[in-house]
Amino acid sequence: QVQLVESGGGLVQPGGSLRLSCTASGSDIRPYALGWYRQAAGKQRELVAHIYSLGATTYADSVKDRFSIYRDNDKNEIYLQMRALKPDDTGVYYCTGLQGPFRGFWGQGTQVTVSS
Repeated sequence: QVQLVESGGGLVQPGGSLRLSCTASGSDIRPYALGWYRQAAGKQRELVAHIYSLGATTYADSVKDRFSIYRDNDKNEIYLQMRALKPDDTGVYYCTGLQGPFRGFWGQGTQVTVSS
């Protein structure tokens, strides 16, 4: 059974940084694309970033140049390095698979709150 577990969220001041982690189990992530999404209170879940099997990445316009997605296939993990955080970045962050056995699976999410 596949599983995705997010961690690393917390409360941070505007302009601060956080690094989120997503640990996968039940299957090797190496061949697959995965992504980070987020959901603010009262809003729909939205794409943050994707990373493909060979390392190509895509980002939402709202986070481009501030966030970086990367992966460590040996650890079966993906990460989201977030910098210059804004209050609009507040929400629950989720990882999911775009392909293969992780497709359609969501972790429990990790809360990110950007506030002074």
